[in-house]
Amino acid sequence: MKGVTFLIIKICKQNQKAIINNLYNGKFDNVAVSTSNLADDIILSMHDMGILNCLTDSIKDKRADNTTIPFDLVLTLSVAAKMKTKTSVTDIPFAITDHKVLAKLGYNIVDTTGNLKSGLMRESSLRFLLDKYSSDELFSAYNDTLQNYIMPKLDIIPNIHVLDCTEISVNLKNENYEKSAVCVNKYGDVDRGYKLATLRGLTDDNGVIEEICFGSLNTHDFKLCKDMLCNTKVFESGDILIYDRGFIDRDITNFLKTERGVDTYIPLRSNMDTYQMAVSTAILENKWEPHPTRNKQKIAFMSGLEHFWESDNPENDVPLNAVVVWHTETNAYSVFITTDTTVSAKQIIKTYELRPEIEEDYRQLKDFWKLQDFKSTKLNMIAFHIITILFGYLFFQLYTLTPQGKQYAHKCLPVILKNYQPKTMPYLIFYVGNEFGILSIIEFAEIYSSCTDLIQKKLNCAFKA
Repeated sequence: MKGVTFLIIKICKQNQKAIINNLYNGKFDNVAVSTSNLADDIILSMHDMGILNCLTDSIKDKRADNTTIPFDLVLTLSVAAKMKTKTSVTDIPFAITDHKVLAKLGYNIVDTTGNLKSGLMRESSLRFLLDKYSSDELFSAYNDTLQNYIMPKLDIIPNIHVLDCTEISVNLKNENYEKSAVCVNKYGDVDRGYKLATLRGLTDDNGVIEEICFGSLNTHDFKLCKDMLCNTKVFESGDILIYDRGFIDRDITNFLKTERGVDTYIPLRSNMDTYQMAVSTAILENKWEPHPTRNKQKIAFMSGLEHFWESDNPENDVPLNAVVVWHTETNAYSVFITTDTTVSAKQIIKTYELRPEIEEDYRQLKDFWKLQDFKSTKLNMIAFHIITILFGYLFFQLYTLTPQGKQYAHKCLPVILKNYQPKTMPYLIFYVGNEFGILSIIEFAEIYSSCTDLIQKKLNCAFKA
């Protein structure tokens, strides 16, 4: 592999016939027992669905033509490692040990020293490879793969989207994190880090993170996402977009409705004229209805609020309706507006209540998928860590839509794997030179029984070694 030297590992290609011939001669370099867990099953499912091909079709291999390690193998192993919550570069080569997956991939990477403790892949090797990609290229690669390959292939066309940002913290005292920023976070603490914005498309009983953008921690949510909101390919006329107070902007609300045909659902800040007018009118009219999902709250419908939230060109402002929520126990109020003037108060509430699903994404990605567990301060390495985790998270979400994966819906893969007992399979993986083969215990027993006493002794010695 030109320029990228995997110093203590080698690539092996599957060659069943050659391996069997070598075994009849008592020759093999190494043997491993096949093990499988749920993450391997998911990778195999993604292969069979053609999703792994989507990654290599969309992410350009920038290495020289004479490289020996296939790019699709590097990507697949990297994602598989994240699915098993292995964040170190040294975990990548042996991320897959299931014979079924290895047979489908046709390749494997093996240790050539026999000393696994020394590490299987040096970080400098992967760093050299990733230095060919900027962080912007890697984040764009995620978006392109989802929107132009995976979603069309699976006919995923969400019409409800949820936008939000999450803060990604790093060591406050470490100034080496590329393009990180220090600021006071939303909890009032001084923090260093980045900000990740995600657009989540809702699909049936699940959802996919269909687009992302990334910036430093001190970037305002709306500024980070403005270009994405204006230009994303996932919006279609008639779609719905839900977001929180950090994205409130009259011009973008108008633009989305008039130029993209997208209706927005937004909670208002209490210091806005629209909020105060809606609440005071609701109290005055006193036409409260039961909240559709919460017993201790009541709601009131308000229309024609556009004149109380004007842009610099009010003649272009789109109409706004709202629902006022009265929290009867605390006598507090919340106001949610929408540009869709055809829906009722209860419909506004039920639509906005879809937003917490994106917060669950962030909780799982941080708490269980180790999103913030960076092993490098370089931005392209950070970007690679993030997108491979997001691909792993996506693979699990897609797997739960399959018949065999439905039982894991609304669960977290790392938590499942923590309690999952890896299965030792009745298969052996033999390596000779740069090739490997997979044999069942019965197949190997048949070969062994057919060998001469001399060859059987050689095989016995090799197994003992």
